[in-house]
Amino acid sequence: MKRAIPVLVLSIAGLIPVWRYEPSLGAAATPAPTPSASSSAASGSDAGSGSTVVKGSTVQTEKGPVQVQVTFQGTRITAVKMLQQPDHPQTTAAVPKLIAETLEAQSTDIDTVSGATITSDGYKESLQAAIDAKG
Repeated sequence: MKRAIPVLVLSIAGLIPVWRYEPSLGAAATPAPTPSASSSAASGSDAGSGSTVVKGSTVQTEKGPVQVQVTFQGTRITAVKMLQQPDHPQTTAAVPKLIAETLEAQSTDIDTVSGATITSDGYKESLQAAIDAKG
């Protein structure tokens, strides 16, 4: 009997994280940026600044679709915008890090963000597609 109470208490304490677990639904990010991004991407470049906007391919991951839009000034990457991303806390935290590393590296040779490996891989694939499309 002396062991039964601690075993019961520890068992319940071990089950609490399981009960609180919320799986990711893999829903896409807000679709609002897509129409304005499509119109600027369709034009291909901004006449005033000489920059070119290219959309990467949509990469389907198990967490949801990932798509980037890259702005080039000549051959230099000046901005990256996520058009689609999984609606997940780790993804939301990882996107600014991925964009900052891309602007610094000027390529897809960036580190994967821990905790958002699937999104990081999809981001790199879409980014590479945009870079290849730019030529």
